[in-house]
Amino acid sequence: MSDGVLHVSPRETVELCERGAVLIDVREDYMNRFKIFDVEELIFCPLSILEDKYKELPYHKPLIFADAAGLRSKEAVLLLKSKGKKNIANMAGGIVEWERDNYPLIIDKSERLTGSCMCMLRPRDKKRKTKEIN
Repeated sequence: MSDGVLHVSPRETVELCERGAVLIDVREDYMNRFKIFDVEELIFCPLSILEDKYKELPYHKPLIFADAAGLRSKEAVLLLKSKGKKNIANMAGGIVEWERDNYPLIIDKSERLTGSCMCMLRPRDKKRKTKEIN
């Protein structure tokens, strides 16, 4: 626990998912197509729409929030805690730690991303539109 948020490891996440927990991937759409958590129950709910959609999540089951590195998913947990939701956790390390620990992934190579850091990721094979200033 830190800042009132329960953090679980990828190993704990796998164990909890095997016992019925639901993994909620809060990565934005363009970030969640290349590598996907391979678990029984997975819901995509980008953080950008969570405020509008959080009531639709299955709160009758434990929910574990995940993202690329565990930062935005922590924001998701804090948001839901502020709404009075319980039985929720953040997966520390996100898909980066999940992959490093060799847990199952579904990979679609046609959806690869590129960028100099996590904050700059974008689809790899798509040209970026830029405006030139003359």
